[in-house]
Amino acid sequence: MSNTQTTLSEKNNKHKGKNVWDKNIPVEKSSYLNTKSAVFLNEKNFKKPDKDKLLMMDLFCGAGGFSVGCAWSGFESVFGIDYLEPAMSTWIHNHPKALGCLGDIRTVPPELVKKKLEDYGIEHINLITGGVPCQGFSIANRKHNDNDERNFLFLEYMKYIKIFNPDYIILENVSGLRTTAGGKFENDIKDYMDKLGYNTTVKLVNAAEYGVPQTRIRLLFVGVKRNTGLSERYVFPEGKFSDTDNIELGKTKFRTVGEAISDLPSLNNNEQKENYNCTAKNEFQRMMRGESPYLEQEESKKIFNHIAPNHPQETIEKINNTVPGEPMYKKFKQRIRLRLDMPSPTQLAGGIRPQFQFGHPTQARGLSIRERARIQSFPDTYEFLGGIVQERVQTGNAVPPLLIYEITKPIANDIIQRKELK
Repeated sequence: MSNTQTTLSEKNNKHKGKNVWDKNIPVEKSSYLNTKSAVFLNEKNFKKPDKDKLLMMDLFCGAGGFSVGCAWSGFESVFGIDYLEPAMSTWIHNHPKALGCLGDIRTVPPELVKKKLEDYGIEHINLITGGVPCQGFSIANRKHNDNDERNFLFLEYMKYIKIFNPDYIILENVSGLRTTAGGKFENDIKDYMDKLGYNTTVKLVNAAEYGVPQTRIRLLFVGVKRNTGLSERYVFPEGKFSDTDNIELGKTKFRTVGEAISDLPSLNNNEQKENYNCTAKNEFQRMMRGESPYLEQEESKKIFNHIAPNHPQETIEKINNTVPGEPMYKKFKQRIRLRLDMPSPTQLAGGIRPQFQFGHPTQARGLSIRERARIQSFPDTYEFLGGIVQERVQTGNAVPPLLIYEITKPIANDIIQRKELK
């Protein structure tokens, strides 16, 4: 047994017999977290991007939702950092020309990162994004606590902003941040951005309104550096899929689960398939395959991560006997069998050892990681690493790339236009 596993076991025994949802009991931490010295990745292969490229840094990068969405709008990620080892493996695997860092951002001084990037000739960063860990703010966290140490990680993000002084900044979190501690965290974040010289716009956005086949509400802070010749303040684009009707059968204007995954091959229990067996059926599927001119990306030649979970027979029967749209388990109302004609509810990470969250709408199984990735709008060329459990964590934690593309496209246009005017 590893030292980490021994430690977790000792903690569990210490609190044995107590209510596991007691907020006074420390939150169990994943054994995949790198709590040792930070490790820089890909230093030998790192290459300075072309001089015309817009450059970004991806803090708390996770699997890379920000990096993918920003790449579609014209940015190139030169640095990503996260302390979850499987997520960082996924990020660096899909961004082989970037510099990665596996470590706790609290132990990685921004001055050190700046020096490393300057050694490669990178003097200015256009955009810094941050998907700050949200578990402390999330209402889905039954041990929600205003004083959760993860609630204060935005301060590390601010240290990087101060040192790098980018043109634009984006910070993303769950909607619960807005109400935690009576709104203190939202106000503190805006105050910090203001003191660092940024005009900040804050908005709750629904990813479904921007073409993601999932009703996922997130709080976004977008700041524009003052006195740089850029726009005075960021204006959020209106979602093209705004839904003024009730989301009922046949009335939704949002993209649906069926639109997202109906072209992927069917799977039996524990089966894997890597090849498409039909053409894309709609624009979203063409985008995910790299066949649409709407997004500039490589065309997918195979399907990664399309493996059915290995369910026991009783689970297969439970899913098979559940009406689409209804919960599969009486005690867990959020674990539903999806409907083809509706967007997916918010996809969750599900803790450090998550079970499958959603049942497939027409097949008696949980979703494959590729289906989860489609619902998050990751392209089919994006390969997740770490095994099905940790890949569930990654896809559940990620920010949807298509949402980020729509949010950052005006930012890229603004920076490019201002450069041309100089």
